[in-house]
Amino acid sequence: MVRLFLATGDALLVLTKGCGGWTAEARLEGMPTRCLAVDPVRPEVVYCGTFGRGLYRSEDGGDSWRRAGDGIAHGEVTAVAVSPTEPGCVWAGTEPSALFCSDDGGGTWRVRPGLQDIPSRPTWSFPPRPWTHHVRWIEPDPVVAGRLFVGIELGGVMRSDDDGRTWQDRKPGAKLDAHTLRTHRLAPGRVYEAAGDGYAETADGGATWSAADQGLPWRYLWGLAVDPADPATAVVSASPGPRHAHDAVWDGNSADGWRRAAPGSERGARTPRAALGMQGPPPWAGHEWRGPEAWLYRRSGTGAWEAVTQGLPPARGTLAYVLAQSDAEPHVFYASPRSDAVLRSADAGRSWEALPVAGLAGPAPRRIHALAVAPL
Repeated sequence: MVRLFLATGDALLVLTKGCGGWTAEARLEGMPTRCLAVDPVRPEVVYCGTFGRGLYRSEDGGDSWRRAGDGIAHGEVTAVAVSPTEPGCVWAGTEPSALFCSDDGGGTWRVRPGLQDIPSRPTWSFPPRPWTHHVRWIEPDPVVAGRLFVGIELGGVMRSDDDGRTWQDRKPGAKLDAHTLRTHRLAPGRVYEAAGDGYAETADGGATWSAADQGLPWRYLWGLAVDPADPATAVVSASPGPRHAHDAVWDGNSADGWRRAAPGSERGARTPRAALGMQGPPPWAGHEWRGPEAWLYRRSGTGAWEAVTQGLPPARGTLAYVLAQSDAEPHVFYASPRSDAVLRSADAGRSWEALPVAGLAGPAPRRIHALAVAPL
């Protein structure tokens, strides 16, 4: 039995399965929810970051929430993670890019200033808001205490071996537009990266990286999940480009119900790629926006990625998926592209089914910013 959490950008949806089926309840209504993390040791403890209102903490599985303790200098919390090896250790990342840590479960926080000393930092820039950038993902190592990987959007993957005090800069072969990072307790040293410029992995704790894009016609990747029981099996969300993945608002009038978001609303003017150290045309060059479009691809072993369609909505009209998994459910994945569509795969991503959730549908579907799974 699990409980699901979905950050919709204006609330937090808590999905619970009981004898009568799945139900959804809204929490933190009116809050700009952006990121989520579940404590792997105490799954009743959940963290939710907001864009402009700070970090919130629940100690009862999401039923009630309170503001986390002082010490996070920025209200725009864009990433949060809980260490699986150090009890009480919580990490929060912000926009502008800064990293904060707590060793008392979020009661008090202190900054890790070493992130500002990374040599590549002057080149970091988030294209829609080119005057800034943010910590998009925080991934503590599940085996090596003190090792931490941070994905900067847009700047790359950074590694620390001493709880964030000092850092190694991005490595050749890793992708620059880091979106989602994953590690695996059964594969020490392995890190998976889904990025706006493709997919990459390392098998030696981030010392060396290599791309693994075979089979992906689209290289703009967003969500990523790895089978809890099989580190060789992963699924990713792929779109022709960032606008296909994110730039849509629901109006109910067009053929699929979506229209393109106004410039500057969700995505805006983009920084030239050369200024960010990215050479050549973007992977989505030549693909004009024709509405939302997102696919799920699956890879097992070292083979090519393969498109998955069974049980999924049509790729056209679908926003980028966020993906999640839980160690409590081997071979199970969860995915959601919008607030009225939550899907589950029980066969390691080969096929999917929509969860029938009472109270989930609203007057207009909303983009999902984060999805988390907590065992009950």
